Amino acid sequence: MENKTNYLPIAVILALGLVIAAFVMSSTWKKVSRGNVTIAVTGSASKDIKSDLGIWEGSFSNESAVLTDAYAKLQASNIKVKDYLKSKGFTEDKIKFSSITTTDLYEGKNTNGFGYSNPNSSSNGKLIGYRLSQGVSIESNDVDKIDLLSREATELINQGIEISSNPPKFLYTKLGDLKIEMIGLASQDAKVRAEQIAKSTGDKVGEVRSSKTGVMQVNAKNDTQVSDYGVNDNSSLEKTITSVVNISFSIE
Repeated sequence: MENKTNYLPIAVILALGLVIAAFVMSSTWKKVSRGNVTIAVTGSASKDIKSDLGIWEGSFSNESAVLTDAYAKLQASNIKVKDYLKSKGFTEDKIKFSSITTTDLYEGKNTNGFGYSNPNSSSNGKLIGYRLSQGVSIESNDVDKIDLLSREATELINQGIEISSNPPKFLYTKLGDLKIEMIGLASQDAKVRAEQIAKSTGDKVGEVRSSKTGVMQVNAKNDTQVSDYGVNDNSSLEKTITSVVNISFSIE
């Protein structure tokens, strides 16, 4: 009597195993393949700031045919400039005077009084006088006062002071800390953008795959200038700082 083995259950089990394995492999591959899908977005953030340090610089000069007289006149001008700046609310310790520079004045074809000078050569004519010049500067956290001074300093001309007033410089000294905050805000904006895109296709945003921080732009308020090296405005009292980040997210 022959022994007949029923292979049907074994075949069914093997077939079922193959189906399950194929399903598992298919799901795994789909998951791996899906995990390679990413979305790249650019996030940005802007914030208006006001400078917290102002710098004003100016210079004045006096001329005379005699060097000692030119120096005496410059000393008198120095006192008037100091008194004027103190009257504008700046303490004496904030007022800084530079060293004195001397320029020889020579007579020449282009001379109009003491109007022609050449400190390096006397080839234009005989020595007719001297011009002594001195710089003055103020640094203050009272930026509004610095701004006003830069526009009113030429009032000293009424006192006989030959003064020139340079455009003020305005800085924001906490820029380092603010940059960290701005990068965070720009990153949040990037994620919101990615979520909006993913939502439109029925997907979800996963982990961050890569990120790159762009160059900070510090512009005068309402100025949209952009530079690959970054803009760092120091001429405006009111500024806008802008941060940009490029982030790649996985899609789930």
